[in-house]
Amino acid sequence: MPKTLARCPWSDSSPQYVAYHDVEWGVPVHDDHVFFEFLILEGAQAGLSWSTILNKRDNYREAFAGFDPVRVARFDARRVDRLLTNPGIVRNRLKIASSVTNARAFVELQGQCGSFDRYVWSFVGGKPIRNRWRSLREVPASTPESDALSHDLKRRGFRFVGSTIVYAFMQATGLVNDHLIACPRWKDVQQTQR
Repeated sequence: MPKTLARCPWSDSSPQYVAYHDVEWGVPVHDDHVFFEFLILEGAQAGLSWSTILNKRDNYREAFAGFDPVRVARFDARRVDRLLTNPGIVRNRLKIASSVTNARAFVELQGQCGSFDRYVWSFVGGKPIRNRWRSLREVPASTPESDALSHDLKRRGFRFVGSTIVYAFMQATGLVNDHLIACPRWKDVQQTQR
């Protein structure tokens, strides 16, 4: 009988969650488009379950121009109004409008810092924070690093970037490795350094 992997407990609720956990979550990202994608998705998730957003991810990709921040930054009020009629995404005006605002801030930040990648990794000293959690109860909702990143993003005009949302963003994009140490992905992610 094959041995069942001891994945992080949150990941076992659906095949889609398992795939997300096993392939993406916690792997260090260095692609500005992927960072922008997760800023949009994590902001949309606020107050909802991650599975809701994961199930709508392809619809978000289509609705938000393949997560191209330059294209999304050009969305006007009519485009936002059209998105509000799209049943494939969360139809919340504040969240949709914040995606456009964040795209504009993202592009401006890229111009100032050279890339979002260079900017965001500076908040963790250029390499992933390696946590050694044994249970989900130990995993924090936010950290001093997410507080600092959240504060700076807000200062730069980003919205829906509170510290808890930012920490989830940091976990998803590998700025922090929050796989439980019993999970095989903890070690795998450790080996995917910058």
